[in-house]
Amino acid sequence: MNCKMTIGLEIHCELKTESKLFCGCRNVFGSPPNANACEICLGFPGTLPALNKKAVEYIVRAGLALNCKINKYSRWDRKNYFYPDLPKAWQTSQSEFPVCGAGSVEYEVGGVKKTARINRIHLEEDAGKLLHGDGVTKVDANRGGVPLIEIVTEPDFHTAEDVVAFLEELKSILKYTGVSDVKMQEGSLRCDVNLSVAPVGSKALGVRTETKNLNSFAAAKRSIEWEYARQVAAISRGEKIEQQTRRWDDTKGEGYAMRSKADAHDYRYFPDPDVLPLTLTDKDIEDFKSRLPELRRQKIARYTGELGLPEYDAGILTQDRDISLLFDGAIKLYPNPKKVSNYIMSEVLRKGKVEGTEDIEVKVAPQQIAGILKLVEGGTLSLAASRAVLDKIWGTTDDPKSATEALGLVQVNDAGEIEAVIKGIIDANPRAVAEYLAGNTKTQAFFVGQAMKATQGKCNPKMVGDILQKLLK
Repeated sequence: MNCKMTIGLEIHCELKTESKLFCGCRNVFGSPPNANACEICLGFPGTLPALNKKAVEYIVRAGLALNCKINKYSRWDRKNYFYPDLPKAWQTSQSEFPVCGAGSVEYEVGGVKKTARINRIHLEEDAGKLLHGDGVTKVDANRGGVPLIEIVTEPDFHTAEDVVAFLEELKSILKYTGVSDVKMQEGSLRCDVNLSVAPVGSKALGVRTETKNLNSFAAAKRSIEWEYARQVAAISRGEKIEQQTRRWDDTKGEGYAMRSKADAHDYRYFPDPDVLPLTLTDKDIEDFKSRLPELRRQKIARYTGELGLPEYDAGILTQDRDISLLFDGAIKLYPNPKKVSNYIMSEVLRKGKVEGTEDIEVKVAPQQIAGILKLVEGGTLSLAASRAVLDKIWGTTDDPKSATEALGLVQVNDAGEIEAVIKGIIDANPRAVAEYLAGNTKTQAFFVGQAMKATQGKCNPKMVGDILQKLLK
């Protein structure tokens, strides 16, 4: 059966505040279970919440970066449901009056630019976490009460590739604003996929299912493709699709139903009597806007315009905010944008890739990158050997020059010493010499490689090439 898929997303992003949304408990990942929980976030009777102003600033900054209308009036509501990780039995959220209204995000798929509409962004508190094992389930309340923004899109996606490209762009924007670390493996960014299938040409959408808490782009793509195939197969058999909340098992590569999908009225929303409505002034919004850093699109324009970088370089350097900040800092100390760009793209991205995630960890400082490139330019360090230096200083404050000396990688620039090495290689490889003299100039690369190997990569490659040509002639 020829069917069309329609997808809307609900993205939850934990804000990088120092404390929780309505209490002073620390907002930090990795603490022992229930180390960051108090009477307020556990909902003890008689306690009163106090709103975190920084969380308000962060949602406004995110909304501005996502082209949203900022509502001057918003209201808190209680979303009621019973689950072990929500000891209050309600979640303080926003229903009819969110902080951010309609917005949009531009993204690109296969060179084609697209726009996804945002319906709203609201602020709410996160729930706790359930830990399953040994036949029991335990509750860790550390995450309960952490400030969370929920970004709700319109149903503007029709392929898994569209969804992944949008999520990549959204993650980049959120990280640039500084409101979140967006670490999907730690739950800072997670996605719910609302998916329906209908025959091509049908004006009505199909019955939707919601797959909850997808914590990687790869998992989102696989779950979408699997759920689409499941619904198409069911429709082809004449079965009705049930409105469900579902889970995705990435290890097994399949989804499963959790419960029937709840509608908004099932949560019995009503205004929270303990938290006053939020009122923002034009001055508040302008103040928050002034704190927005340079965003990705602005950086790309500056890199290609002022710095003359190719669009490809600008796109790679700006995919992650930390990489762009490293580049910005390095070119102040070593003002050759193209060389800095090449080194970051080839070496830093290699070193910084976090296995099993979409994240890059930058554990090197701008002055260290500039220091390496100055050593290469000055002939003290070869470009090939600089990889070992980068590995050594990664995650430290060590000076590249000291690391180069400690590793014994100071480049050999003595012409006599290099000539002696090359003569030995020529004498040991008469067949390669004959091939070169017969016109096969590709064998020059063999000699250069042998010279670098013999000196453990320490001899100056340019001098090797010049001396080699002289001797072979």
